[in-house]
Amino acid sequence: MAHVARAGADIRVLGIDLGTTALKAVLSDGQRVIAAASAPVPTRRPQPLWSEQDPADWWRALSNACAVLASRRPRDWGCVSAIGLSGHMHGAVLFKNGKPLRACILHNDGRATAEARDLNRMLPGHAAIAGVRAMAGFTAPKLLWLQRHEPDVLAQAEVIVSPKDALRFRLTGLHATDPVDASGMWMLDVAQRRWSDDIAEACGLSSTQLPPILEGNAIAGHLTPAAARALSLPRGIAVVTGTGDAAANTLGLGLVGDGDGVVSLGTAAQIFVSKSRHVPAPEKNIHAFAHALPGLWFQMAALLNGASPLAWLARVLGEEDTLDTAVKRVARRMAEPSRLLFLPYLTGERTPHDDPAMRGAFLGLEATTGRSDLTRAVLEGVALSLADAYEALVSTGTVPRTLFAVGGGFRSPLWTRMIASALDRPLHLIPASDMGGAIGVARLARQAVTGEAASTLYRKPERSTEVKPDPVWRDRFAARLPQYRALYQALRPIR
Repeated sequence: MAHVARAGADIRVLGIDLGTTALKAVLSDGQRVIAAASAPVPTRRPQPLWSEQDPADWWRALSNACAVLASRRPRDWGCVSAIGLSGHMHGAVLFKNGKPLRACILHNDGRATAEARDLNRMLPGHAAIAGVRAMAGFTAPKLLWLQRHEPDVLAQAEVIVSPKDALRFRLTGLHATDPVDASGMWMLDVAQRRWSDDIAEACGLSSTQLPPILEGNAIAGHLTPAAARALSLPRGIAVVTGTGDAAANTLGLGLVGDGDGVVSLGTAAQIFVSKSRHVPAPEKNIHAFAHALPGLWFQMAALLNGASPLAWLARVLGEEDTLDTAVKRVARRMAEPSRLLFLPYLTGERTPHDDPAMRGAFLGLEATTGRSDLTRAVLEGVALSLADAYEALVSTGTVPRTLFAVGGGFRSPLWTRMIASALDRPLHLIPASDMGGAIGVARLARQAVTGEAASTLYRKPERSTEVKPDPVWRDRFAARLPQYRALYQALRPIR
């Protein structure tokens, strides 16, 4: 068993963040990053609307990232005392005899649209209990889809967990989950932080098929000898429950006070606000979930398309290696009004539409349209989608005190200023924020072994760069937002 570590700068913890496209790992003392590494994770799309990953690829990515960290800091690596895990939410991993029965169905998989609609019809009062209406990307509709299309697989499942929990099982041999991922399964009584038997029964499950729920900073198990050998880590070190990626970023930023807000722009995007109580707003498609720390909840506008539409355009145009150059060309033309509108819904959308079948579109293409025009339209389209979702959040009565900005998309100063202008809110940029999720769960790991108070450990960044809205761009975005919404409504019947 792991011992209780002494608080101080000599603590070494490992934070693991399993993203949709890559796994990131940080060696940390719980506050600063000592070393970082990442490894890619492939996604398979065997049919339209489908999106899956092989859990074996997660372990392969973890092993590769850990090997890099061990080679860079061998002395620190041998002193790691705890591991924290985060991962993309809503994925369904079905276990039997300690092994996954099939590929994981991901958060951006849209096959369960009919099942989500059926759950909302069967359980009309449960949207407030579960924190939001059932959506196709959530775990519960996927399980109902499996009951209808792969019943033998669902019947064999001994336990169903989220992606980061599948990784932790590989590390400890024990199953568990945290309140955030449990919320994302759409089977939790969020206010009470316990499973809802009614929802599980509607999906054809028994309570024995759902894992125990532990708080994010609880020790969920210890590293097995086999896992320790595979990762060259000390055997028996603590492995904490961890949390879903949406909450992990806020822990990394210390944004755990009522009203603290963050905009995340990675593959997907979120606008996240911590709350001291459960505040459901299902009619706005705002997620109201339990947080990773005891006595804390959050509201979130969740968008399936963040920086990924820009990566898609770069791939289509053959500009992956010259993306920065393409964005700089856009910057030179920002004085001119844009002629194009772009809907970024390449994989459907959640907030505010709950429309997994919607797809992207350009409006206003001309014979003179060039690469810079397309790039600018994509940048602006994502900014407008965030503004649309932000207004849905604010309409519930939640106005963030501050908005910090995290994620790879905010490496672009131009895009950051666009989004600040579209939201009409200053954004506060944090150095190395793309590792925020891994840092957040590293802090959970440190707290688990030191017993430190949350107020001491989850501190806000000491330095940030404020990016203010551009008055001219703000007015343009305000004028474009009704047009953007009208384009969605016009195309919705013919998608």
